[in-house]
Amino acid sequence: MSKSLLLDFLRRHQSGGIALAFSGGVDSTLLLALLRELQQEQPFPWLALTMHSLFQTEAELIRVKELARQWSVPLQILSLDPLRLEQVRNNLPDRCYWCKRHIFESFRECARRQGLQTLMDGTNADDLLAYRPGVRALRELQVVSPLAELGIDKKSVRALARELGLASACKPSSPCLATRFEYGTVLTAGLIEQIQRGEESLRRFCPEGTDIRLRRHGDLARIEVPPLLLPVLAGRHAELSAALKALGFKYVTLDLEGFRSGSMDITFSQNDHTEV
Repeated sequence: MSKSLLLDFLRRHQSGGIALAFSGGVDSTLLLALLRELQQEQPFPWLALTMHSLFQTEAELIRVKELARQWSVPLQILSLDPLRLEQVRNNLPDRCYWCKRHIFESFRECARRQGLQTLMDGTNADDLLAYRPGVRALRELQVVSPLAELGIDKKSVRALARELGLASACKPSSPCLATRFEYGTVLTAGLIEQIQRGEESLRRFCPEGTDIRLRRHGDLARIEVPPLLLPVLAGRHAELSAALKALGFKYVTLDLEGFRSGSMDITFSQNDHTEV
């Protein structure tokens, strides 16, 4: 995948100003790095937009702030509460659509006030193949997704990020914490904190950079890690179980299939993809 292809795409939107939805993940970090390169080549109006909510960890927000500081990127952080939306709070199957629409309407209004014509995000080509109701909201709001529009998948994103020397190249994905719950579970600040603290506990048992998910099924905690780590965690089952039960879980299990993205969505057919 050519870096020049992406740069050419970004240049076409440069003159009207660009606001980038920046999460700190590898996709949006790659776009931010390229926009920064264009900025040094020929200055243009730009802004990075980040959401602060219960669905993201404080560690993620700290990383976003630090990178913006290091790269001298203008950053605006919007504090939002998606749980105010009934569809999000009740964790309906199209929760992501309503949440994403709420976030990007706020981003779009912020960009408009700054006089920036284009709102971009880091959706990649792989996201179009999975169950992603939020993509529909992006389309409705005319958000530009350079990676997806150019057919650039996650593997290619990571390859280019490594080529550019970005620290996020090997960073595990950190999806919204709401993805850890069964659909229909009423989401509360307490439950989200339970998952966040549980995953922080799990990281103490795993090498840095490990893909970890703690899925909640009522009182049961289902742990997903790469299959090679299953024997390691099984060998420390007593410590692991105690740590999670201290957070309120009654049952603790290791998922023998290991880590897989979107495992709460397996009941949806391939035809669902971005629509609900």
